[in-house]
Amino acid sequence: MFTIFPAMVEGFVSESLIGKARQGPDALLDIRVHDLRSAATDPHRSVDDAPFGGGAGMVLMPEPIFGAVEQAAPPRPLYLLGPGGRRFDQAMAHELAASAGPGFSLLCGRYEGVDQRVVDHLVDGELSVGDYVLAGGEVASLVVIEAVARLVPGVMGNQASAEDESFTDGLLEYPQYTRPARFREWGVPEVLRSGDHGRVARWRRAAALARTLAHRPDLIEARGGLRDDEVKLLREHGYPVSSTDAPEEFDAS
Repeated sequence: MFTIFPAMVEGFVSESLIGKARQGPDALLDIRVHDLRSAATDPHRSVDDAPFGGGAGMVLMPEPIFGAVEQAAPPRPLYLLGPGGRRFDQAMAHELAASAGPGFSLLCGRYEGVDQRVVDHLVDGELSVGDYVLAGGEVASLVVIEAVARLVPGVMGNQASAEDESFTDGLLEYPQYTRPARFREWGVPEVLRSGDHGRVARWRRAAALARTLAHRPDLIEARGGLRDDEVKLLREHGYPVSSTDAPEEFDAS
């Protein structure tokens, strides 16, 4: 990854599951953070300048970016975190995790962005994590790193956790419960305490469908709507079968 704030990124990727996966001779992840200022050529290690044509803010210059990338010779593709790129989602996270052998690289913009010649002649594409404005690409790059890293076999320990999560099957994840079985006046659904794995699996599938209908009907639409067996499953568990009759507050019990 290329950034003008390497300490910001290193602090994040040195902790938790990602930090553990980077350790030891058999490390599962190889994450390298490069300082764009390392290729600056002036005494002040400048990386930005005022835009031609005037305007507010500063723009990252091409020289230090090209220089840092060419010195590091990083794995390709090299993606710029920016608003004009492909929307990063779980499907793309799986794509990047599947190609984790050769790897990929990320370039973090700052200020008003990067010189257009970086976009035209250096990077292989752009990635966007959403339609909102950030101060720079560092936070966005950490979203990409975490989403991809946890899909690399062995990083999470229990790979089933990644397989059951939201968006993996185009749905939100089913609700989760832990001890105690009753907290204040709220109990855990009986099916989860039944020990019947088949019933639990059907309940979880129905709850995931119902939760998605209630909160993200667009995901159901993107899947082409509900299948007949899914409608039957929802009705079997007493859930609504369309977003219009879904409850305002989802109740999984």
